[in-house]
Amino acid sequence: MLYLIPILGAFTGWLVIRAAFWLLFRPVQPVNLGLFTLQGIFPARRQQLGEQLGNMVATQFFSFENIRGKLTDPEKISAIKPYVEEHLEHFLRKKLPETMPMISMFIGDSTILQIKTTLANELDLLFPKLISQYLDNVRNELDLRAIVSAKVAALSSEEVEQALRRQLGGGLSKIGWAGAALGFIIGLLQMLLALA
Repeated sequence: MLYLIPILGAFTGWLVIRAAFWLLFRPVQPVNLGLFTLQGIFPARRQQLGEQLGNMVATQFFSFENIRGKLTDPEKISAIKPYVEEHLEHFLRKKLPETMPMISMFIGDSTILQIKTTLANELDLLFPKLISQYLDNVRNELDLRAIVSAKVAALSSEEVEQALRRQLGGGLSKIGWAGAALGFIIGLLQMLLALA
């Protein structure tokens, strides 16, 4: 009978790991067992997890200041300058004469080039201010903490468990086998102590 101790230890180690994973997500609804109530960790703390993740995303992962810095970077603005100049050229040569035919009589190529250059230079100064103001408005209206918190709170335990199983893949089996190996070693030590 003593020789069964390592095998029982291995089974116990494997079972404990499987039970621990099961208790992360189940039972979904609280079960009253008299002295205590049993509920999976994720279903019981989904709201708290959502709030913590929301705070983490809003403070550590996402920064409006970083976005502002990248969007108002002079190199980024220079990269869109050819598109702006092309649009100004089209506006001055096609749209403006269509809507105001009298102006086309007074505007020649040199005037169009001068207007386009002046407007393009002015837009270089205006774009960072516009982007900055837009981001300020978005920051005031966009509550990342609340959005992430609501998304996590809306997740079902089954969705999170399936996603975790997909991500871990064979990792769960390895953890189970590691628990079995640890249980076997403990059982073997117990058997050796019992025989000594």
